[in-house]
Amino acid sequence: MLLGAIAVTIALYFLLRETRVEEPRISFAPVSFAEIEGWDADNQAAAFQTLLRSCGRIKRDSASTEACAAAKVLAAKGTVSREAARSFFEANYTPHRVVGASKPGLVTGYYEPEIDGARVKSDKFPVAAYKRPDDLVSVKPDEMRARDSAAGVLTAMRKTDDGLVPFYTREEIDKGALAGRDLELVYLDSVELFFMQVQGSGRVRLADGTHLRLGYSTKNGHPYTSIGKKMLEVGEGKPKSTTMQGIKEWLRADKERGNKMMWENKSYVFFRLLGEKEGEDGPIGAQGVSLTPGRSLAVDPSFHALGLPVFVAAPKLKDETRASFRRLMIAQDVGSAIKGVERGDIYWGSGAAAGAIAGTTLAPAQFFVLLPNAAPGV
Repeated sequence: MLLGAIAVTIALYFLLRETRVEEPRISFAPVSFAEIEGWDADNQAAAFQTLLRSCGRIKRDSASTEACAAAKVLAAKGTVSREAARSFFEANYTPHRVVGASKPGLVTGYYEPEIDGARVKSDKFPVAAYKRPDDLVSVKPDEMRARDSAAGVLTAMRKTDDGLVPFYTREEIDKGALAGRDLELVYLDSVELFFMQVQGSGRVRLADGTHLRLGYSTKNGHPYTSIGKKMLEVGEGKPKSTTMQGIKEWLRADKERGNKMMWENKSYVFFRLLGEKEGEDGPIGAQGVSLTPGRSLAVDPSFHALGLPVFVAAPKLKDETRASFRRLMIAQDVGSAIKGVERGDIYWGSGAAAGAIAGTTLAPAQFFVLLPNAAPGV
């Protein structure tokens, strides 16, 4: 039954990554905390600790400045209890429901893969995860790249003596466009690299028992294309199973066919090697802080500022205790699939177990955005 759920979810997950949502008349209406079903039952202390990470990245002129200052004062007193954390959020924020969304809310899940790799190229690990090339120039603010890329807009280009030109595509990179430039971080299986790029980060196991943690650096600027959608269009010989494992097996079964399919996605992710201390608490999200399993949320930055608390009500989704998912989360990441005011991606953690949960996460959701009381108009 779990595999069946994963099969449906993975197929939909890849299809959703190309959907662009237009929200013409969105507003946020204040509500009371008493109106949020599940607020009293949640453990806001966990969300509070996640918020503290975000507060380290909040700009001084941000509307969240005063709330973060209060959070730091509370944290300095020692362990913050569930009751103290709930009182903090109720005193410093006002929840708002979304009004005017064109489509119902939706949450999916993502995770940090753990895969095998090597420092030296071999038949088993033939392709490199690259760091950012020095001639790649971002032409859009970092937090807006996901939305613009989905719209078909180039978000990064290549600097040449004659000016800016489109950066190399995935196919061009795979065929050696970046060879000989000392950009290699680690060598991997080509299919595992592709899926790690979809997730945006990864933990690599080396033969000596050590690990490397790779974090997202940037993209080549080309729009993301869902190979899941392309694979569903394949006639004879299409994958027998649309689970993640089924898709991987199909890509590996015929190397030439698999490469051509992966090249349909011109987008290519570059990584950076996280230092031992930087990566000790988990992968780094778009806000620049370590993500917290079950409390970090990827959102559409066109509608939500990173660092804001968002209460996610997804009653059809079951949490780790099999209860309906109603939880306060912190917006700390973005993603190519995340388009719309009530569209979110829940970070579930690292490894295969987290991947299994992420693979079955697909549920309607309602967002209650907690805006700081010092924000204009609140």
